[in-house]
Amino acid sequence: MKFMQFTNHPYYTKFGGSVQVAKYTPMIQQYLSIKADHPDAFLFFRLGDFYEMFFEDARKAAEELEITLTSRDGGGERIPMCGVPFHSVDVYISRLIGKGYKVAICEQVEDPATAKGVVRREVVRVITPGTVMEEKMLTERENNFLAALTRQREHYALAAADLSTGEFYVTDVAGDGARVIDELAAYQPKEVLLAPCLGKETSLLEELRLRLGAVITVTGEDELQSPEERSRMLGEHFPEDREQLTTPIQEEVACLLLSYLQRTQKRGLSHMNRIRRYDAEQFMVLDVSARQTLELTRSLREGRKEGTLYGLLDRTATAMGSRLLKKWLDKPLLDLNEIRRRQEEIQALTDHLILLEEIREQLKGVYDLERLCARIAYGSANGRDLISLRRSLEKIPDLKRCLSETNASALVSVAEGLDPLREVVELTAKSIADEAPVSVREGNLIKDGYDEELDRLREVQRDGRGWITRLEQREREATGIRSLKVGFNKVFGYYIEVTKANLRHLPEGRYQRKQTLANAERFVTPELKERERLILEAEEKSVELEYQLFTRVRERVAEEIPRIQMLADRVARLDALHSLAAVSGKYGYVRPDVNREGRIRITGGRHPVVEAATREGEFVPNDTRMDQEEHQLLLITGPNMAGKSTYMRQVALITLMAQIGCFVPAQRAEIGIVDRIFTRIGAADDLVGGRSTFMVEMDETRLALAQATSRSLILLDEVGRGTSTYDGMALAHAIVEYIHDHVGAKTLFSTHYHELTHLEADLPRVVNLHARCVEKEGEVVFLHRMEPGGADRSYGIHVAQLAGMPAEVIRRARSLLETLEGRLETAGTRQPDLFSFVESTAQPAGSPEEEEALKALKEWDLLNRTPMETIQFIFDLQRKLKSKGAGVDG
Repeated sequence: MKFMQFTNHPYYTKFGGSVQVAKYTPMIQQYLSIKADHPDAFLFFRLGDFYEMFFEDARKAAEELEITLTSRDGGGERIPMCGVPFHSVDVYISRLIGKGYKVAICEQVEDPATAKGVVRREVVRVITPGTVMEEKMLTERENNFLAALTRQREHYALAAADLSTGEFYVTDVAGDGARVIDELAAYQPKEVLLAPCLGKETSLLEELRLRLGAVITVTGEDELQSPEERSRMLGEHFPEDREQLTTPIQEEVACLLLSYLQRTQKRGLSHMNRIRRYDAEQFMVLDVSARQTLELTRSLREGRKEGTLYGLLDRTATAMGSRLLKKWLDKPLLDLNEIRRRQEEIQALTDHLILLEEIREQLKGVYDLERLCARIAYGSANGRDLISLRRSLEKIPDLKRCLSETNASALVSVAEGLDPLREVVELTAKSIADEAPVSVREGNLIKDGYDEELDRLREVQRDGRGWITRLEQREREATGIRSLKVGFNKVFGYYIEVTKANLRHLPEGRYQRKQTLANAERFVTPELKERERLILEAEEKSVELEYQLFTRVRERVAEEIPRIQMLADRVARLDALHSLAAVSGKYGYVRPDVNREGRIRITGGRHPVVEAATREGEFVPNDTRMDQEEHQLLLITGPNMAGKSTYMRQVALITLMAQIGCFVPAQRAEIGIVDRIFTRIGAADDLVGGRSTFMVEMDETRLALAQATSRSLILLDEVGRGTSTYDGMALAHAIVEYIHDHVGAKTLFSTHYHELTHLEADLPRVVNLHARCVEKEGEVVFLHRMEPGGADRSYGIHVAQLAGMPAEVIRRARSLLETLEGRLETAGTRQPDLFSFVESTAQPAGSPEEEEALKALKEWDLLNRTPMETIQFIFDLQRKLKSKGAGVDG
């Protein structure tokens, strides 16, 4: 992401009589004075119908927005300048925000007609990636979170808010920076605020940028409040939820975020009226790697929703239901009671399949209540927004009815919580016009009959227009000119128009000339001018009155925002549950037994996303048995493309689905609650961070070993393959032993090192599995079935052939493989074990030299020597033996 910082630029020295500023015109001085307060943002400076930028802002904006860079006289010199039209400013702001920049909107705040000197201007709002409110800049089914972070000793506190929905969350996290980044990853924030104490921690900053890709904003020391100020601010803004924050660090991070929102938005945030403090330990932890590898919400290849678990499960009818479902996936539950509550509600829905479709039809008519509330509170909601609110609320009674008629206690409870807000429906129904325009300043917003004065003004306008029509007819008859017409122009007002060919028919002195056109003349009469005054005055008054009436209605609706938000929460939950029920019914998912026993038992388990992408009956299901007693670590061998990675991922996804309360793709499933899922699957380097593929592999494995508990689930795929064979084999062996002996986490460990299968005999809780394949007529057939025991071959050459490797390469590889296998068989072993090979090929010692050579071979530390050192060692031994042999023969 990109950042701007102009603090040190000489143009932006704070206005105060400095030589650099004083040499410019008064308007440019005003610009520089305002810019000095916003050095990290593009300043959109309103001049007439344009927002202008100057100096370095202009140069950078012209480059980023691909617009023309011009210049103007600033008072003795030409200064760079560029601008964008005010009516299309959102397009340009969106592009800058999308690139990680901030934009400060500077408006005229006094009437130019009455201003003395330069018109007074102020920044009315600062738009940042984390404070977007504009509908076109937001993704409908995704939150736009702004997060804040602070620390006291080794204790972090985190706050996250979505300005567009009013959500505000606070938690604290014990541990190092990696743990808090994992928590931040659940929100995928667009912007992260750091307290001053974290601003100089380079390693944390780099991790935030690399892992989250968010804009980082470091706050200044002067932006911190005292404990007394924090308490006052929170008490005023969250009067009912103030007690939610129980520690000073929670108060600090909440105030850090709230004050930033108030400072940038410069208006009331009445929709942001609830703090939700939660315990991070009550949710499963998923780090960035696990989210990416399991493709929960973003596909690995294209970063899109399609092809992910979220894409499969999201059959919601509303945007707020979709956002809630995504939150559930990002933060699976550890609370067994809440898991079972969701299961009960999904069960009730799946037991009434006809109801599912009826619920969906009702929910389709419900608009995004969360964001409607935000726009109403923000003062940016228009007539169409209030119509959308009314139509949404009108769906609630039917929704309550169809849920109540099921007699299922779980659904009846949901129905009882749905508030139809009849007062809001009645108010908006009688006040807001059904075909209200987008603009709130052009009239036609309010229905007839709502306000007597508005009705009177409209009657004046209707009478006036009728009078104009009658005037036109009367003048045609009086003059005999059939083409005479009475028209209206915004510049010249009402007029009587006569073509030049008919001017000779006009009685002398009947009209007053007003405007000459190429083919006609326009006239007025004193009577027409008076009627014009009455009509335009009524129109102007009615438009202003309509705006006033509309704002009163909007303010009255704003008073009910807490109730609307509560309804939005319940509708979103119903929608998310309805979606999970619909997917469960479509694909034949079953209700898992979720408990605290620590076991995973899956019969006929399937990968939900892969199964959905294949034809019915094609996916091969597999069983899984894991526990802490006998099946802690499943050591999986087999060739590439045999389904090892799919099997590992499906176990993790089934576990995760169970812990969001969803039904799972299996014939039967028992899931012991898992506190964390760690993954190390696939090869990926970190070029920006300067880490090789192997370093990334080791780093992710290290985190799993350091942070996993006996309640965790670890997925390790081909650990050690990024280095030499023996180094990798030794590392893989040691990692398996460490997890078995010290960590105790349930682990799926796939490997091509078949030599590790002997660990089943050495370690009591290691169990071998292999992906079964058969070879028919020289071709390998992958059965995608996991069976007990270890694999004896990797079928690597067969996979290369399937990938389209040249036939000559395949033939040569097979020839070399046969030669190598032949040598090993002659040596009496099928394993590439150098020690066994040397011992089996060595002749009985016939001389002290040979005994010495054999001893040296046995003592050679193969695992800690490079291949070149080993080759040189063997070469030297061979030369010594040959020379001794030659000496004896001689």
